[in-house]
Amino acid sequence: MTKRTTSLDKLLRRISVNPKVMVGKPVIRGTRVPVELIVKMLAQGIAEDEILKEYPRLKTDDIKAALAYASVVLSNEEIYHLTALEATA
Repeated sequence: MTKRTTSLDKLLRRISVNPKVMVGKPVIRGTRVPVELIVKMLAQGIAEDEILKEYPRLKTDDIKAALAYASVVLSNEEIYHLTALEATA
């Protein structure tokens, strides 16, 4: 196992998926803050320090973990090209 893989695994352990918490959406472990929310905030241009200010229980590694989780999920997704979907409609 490479150092990069070990680091990724460590980050992913910060994510929790529990059907009893936020209807099973992935959240930062020990919180009710969804991974989706963190990724969306970053995409909207909200700075990491602003996210940490708004959610004081979060740490920098939690934000990295949210991105790592999103990366892993996307790397395992089947991609549908929009033009192919439009052709079948």
